[in-house]
Amino acid sequence: MNEVEAFIVEHIDAYYLRILILFGINIILALGLNLITGVTGQLSMGHAGFMSIGAYTSAILSLHTGAPFWSCLVAGAVVAGMFGVLIGVPTLRLEGDYLAMVTIGFAEIVRVVFLNLDVAGKAIGLSGIPSHTGFVNVWAVALAVIIANWQLLKSRVGIALYAIREDEIAAEASGVNTTLYKIGAFAVGSFLAGIAGCFYAHFITYINPQDFGFMKSIEILNMVVLGGMGSIPGTILGAFVLTLAPEMLRVVQEYRLLFYGALLVIMMIFRPNGLLGDVRWHEIRKRWARKEVKPRGVAEG
Repeated sequence: MNEVEAFIVEHIDAYYLRILILFGINIILALGLNLITGVTGQLSMGHAGFMSIGAYTSAILSLHTGAPFWSCLVAGAVVAGMFGVLIGVPTLRLEGDYLAMVTIGFAEIVRVVFLNLDVAGKAIGLSGIPSHTGFVNVWAVALAVIIANWQLLKSRVGIALYAIREDEIAAEASGVNTTLYKIGAFAVGSFLAGIAGCFYAHFITYINPQDFGFMKSIEILNMVVLGGMGSIPGTILGAFVLTLAPEMLRVVQEYRLLFYGALLVIMMIFRPNGLLGDVRWHEIRKRWARKEVKPRGVAEG
């Protein structure tokens, strides 16, 4: 543990530190799904499957080979990204409900495989995973992911991904290689899920196939929908709300899913585009820049 981590552990209550670390992990998870579903418009409901691949890959390597933590993290992310490509290629012609069903089926297949895999501990799961996840490394990676997403989405690649979401046929007619971009979005989103899974495994130090079931995928999707699909600030806000919600609803845990459902219904009525709609950071910067250069005394148009 380095000096910065030791200082944080000493001065922040363990309960709040745990929530902050989970918040950082959820940001990485949600931004990966936002790239697939919010930006590119591919409805993936099996994101927890990619998370579990990253978690189990890193945990198995750490337990059975003693590999360094960062090597395990990279390996877990790469394997998850490879599976993202494997799913992306055969499902290119699918969209909407059909793509959702395929991704749900993939996540369930992954879960059942881990339930029957000896090296993964079967239904018992894996315990004794080294605890390497801390506030500093999680948030360093989370900030890097936020910046990388921001740079990506304001580039020509990001514009092409948004174009695919709005009208794939028109995007293709404009010269966008929709096949390449959709596979790339799946690969990058799955890669980020693998990173989050690795951090999660080395934070909880115990993983079980049930931790990555269908409801986990729904929870990640809720983060993207709640904040605003395609919006980085909205996704971060959605991750924040749904990281705190389980803690705030712990006294009525059996009604937690009822709260999630009611929250989504309210959102669909009053804020159908999410809390922050389609707000993008480079647009926020442009607005602030215009305000700064506006002469005094000039009224808003």
